[in-house]
This record gives sequence, structure tokens and C-alpha cells, in this order.
Amino acid sequence: MLWKGIFQSKDNGDEKAIEDDTAWTQVLMVHLLIFNTWGYINSFSVFQEYYTTQFQQSPSSISWVGSLQIFLTLFLGTFAGIALDAGLYRTMLFVGPLLQLIGIFLTSISTKYWHLLLLQGIVQGVGDGMIFGPAITNLSTYFSKKRSMAMALAASGTATGGIVFPIIAQQLLPRVGFPWTIRVLGFVVLFNASIAQVFSRERNVRKASGPFFDLKAFKDVRYSMFSSAIFVIFCSLYVAYFYIGTFARNAVGLSTSTSRTVLIIMNAVGIPGRIIPAYAADVYIGPRELYIPFVFVSSIILYAWIPVTSFSGLLPFTILYGLFGAGVQGLFPSALASLTDDPRQKGVRMGMILSIAGLGSLAGPPIAGALITADGGGFLYAQIFTGTMMMGGALVLCLDQVLAWESGRRAGTSDAEA
Repeated sequence: MLWKGIFQSKDNGDEKAIEDDTAWTQVLMVHLLIFNTWGYINSFSVFQEYYTTQFQQSPSSISWVGSLQIFLTLFLGTFAGIALDAGLYRTMLFVGPLLQLIGIFLTSISTKYWHLLLLQGIVQGVGDGMIFGPAITNLSTYFSKKRSMAMALAASGTATGGIVFPIIAQQLLPRVGFPWTIRVLGFVVLFNASIAQVFSRERNVRKASGPFFDLKAFKDVRYSMFSSAIFVIFCSLYVAYFYIGTFARNAVGLSTSTSRTVLIIMNAVGIPGRIIPAYAADVYIGPRELYIPFVFVSSIILYAWIPVTSFSGLLPFTILYGLFGAGVQGLFPSALASLTDDPRQKGVRMGMILSIAGLGSLAGPPIAGALITADGGGFLYAQIFTGTMMMGGALVLCLDQVLAWESGRRAGTSDAEA
């Protein structure tokens, strides 16, 4: 297999999984699953524009649809992780896509706001959550040294889906209307889910039963600090993806078609934005250490969003945030997986932080939407909020790293004295 040859490890032991075609096949399968989940979610700016106009709702109200979808995708990782630990991976890959398809096809006949909230926000969100948590957790057990690269290749499904879905919407909405556009998106999801159902395999590791929450994990200072940082980061991470189309049209004065192209560009540059930092994390520095500069630079870029008033200013912002925002998203699963080396605990410990990230994602975009309304349709308050939250997350991660270095220094001193 081509990518096996590119990324094959020369090590032994745990790295035997990397040399196995099955492991790299799972990367492709998880890529397709994330294409269906996060690729659809990262295309929400298309829906944000259309729903705000057609359903006569405020930006904050519409953003609740996408925020609920993200929240459930992440929050259900806690319980989906337990299902993975119990050996129900294939079951989750059947029920999850089924709920996704029910949500999508019924959304195509929605006529009221609460229909969107129920179908796209809740039903599709539950389906997404039943897939995402088990998929990335299962994939992480196949890899050790090359985990960041494998998970970045899988996570780039967010970018490829974020390209394909808006292009379909851009081409079909003016020609066939909303109902059939959504149905076509549903058929794309069905195609990918069918392939994943056939070729997905669960890693054969010894299972261990446990609680839904491992509260003892929070006694680990690094785990607690990382959890706090993730909540703050995810409050701001998806705001630009939700509102970039609306901003391009209302604040910059671009056409609807061009505003959708801006979203496509933001998602497209996310492919190298995931793969390049993953390679660096594998070869030069750990994913948790590399996560800090990516979050910090993302916060600076979000502050740089404030003075943008023209397409010539919007394009650099779109490209830079597409790169670094994708790095924040792409490094997150591998950084999360590095919190524990025991594959029997990954489901619970990763799931808990996914839930925390979900709470942040649930709050952030609606708050930004409310700030846009409070600013009379302007984006300044929302831009300040988004940049500040991202910067806060970077500072917490820095403190986390300082504590880790101090702990390592003390441990080294104690060993030397002994």
C-alpha cells in the first residue's frame, strides 16, 4: 500500500501494527467516517447563511443547530468510548450512520426552525457522536510512533468533506433547491458509510470494564490542565467556520457564491494544516508540545481578523486560519491519545475530554452569534471573544507544560540524589 510504504516504521514491538496493511486501511476508513461527520460540520457556514435567510432566525439561533451537532459529536465520546471498550465498534458503525442518514434526509423536508434543531442538531449529532469517538479511539490503538501522522491522515477527512459538501451545495442549491441538495449530501454520506462498514476492523485488545467517568484521571495535573484548556479552546475554534460565509457576504460585501468559495478555501488548506504538523509531532516533538504554538498562533490570527474589511484582507486570514485552525483540530486527537498509554483506558479518558470539548463547542458559536446581534450585525465583539478565548487556552497549555517540566526536573533531581 502506498502510504504504508511512505510512513512505514523500522521499529519493532508496538510498531508492528504500523507495518500491517489492516492498520493503514483503518486510517482510510476513519477518514471516510470523519468526512461524513466533521466534514459536514465544517461546512456549516453554508447552512448558517441559508437558514438565517430562509427561516428568518438570528445568527445566534441558527448557530445552535451546528453547536448542538458538535456538542453531541464530542460529548457522546464518553459513552461511545465505553461501547468501544465493550467490543461494540461494528455496532456503533451501523447505528451511527443510520441516525446520520435519518437526520439528513428528514432535514431535506424541514420547514420550521425546530425541525432543524431536532434533525440536524440532535439526530444527526447523536449519529456523529456514535461514530467519531470510537473511530479515533480504535485507530489510536493501531499506532505508537506514527500515531500523529495516522490520525492526521484520518482527520483530514474534515478538510476533504469540508471541500466536497460546500461545492455540492454551491452547485446544486441554485439549480435544484434545498431539498434535493440535502438529499445528494445524504447519498454521499451513505456511500462513504457503506465502504467503512465493510472494511472497518476493531483492534483485538483485551477489554476491561469500567465506569463511564474515571474521576481519578483528574488527579493527574496535566490531564486536568489539558481538559481546562480544551474547554476554552473549543469555545472559539469553530466560530470562524460557522460565520466566515456570513462575514464575507455582510461585512466584506462578497457575493453568496464567493462567500462559499471562501469556506472551501479555508477547509482546503486544512489538508496540509493537518499533515505537516502531524509529521513534525512524530519526528521532532510530541503532539501535546506542538499543540501549544498552534493554539497560540491561531489566537493571533483570530485577533488579526478584526481589521479585515476587504477581500484582499480576508483571503490571507482565511488561508492562515485554515492552516493553523486545522492544526489545532488535527493535533487534538493525537494529543488526546497521548494522555494515557494503556489501550484499555483510552476509551474512557479520551471520551471525557471529548465531552469537555463538546461543552465548549456548544457554548462558543451561540455566544458569538449573540455578540453579533448585540453589535447590530457587526463582528467586532465576536472577533474579540474568539481571539481571547483561544489565547486563554494557549496560556493554560503553557502553564501545563511548565508544570510538566518542573515535575520532570524534580524527578530527575530525586533520582540523582538516590
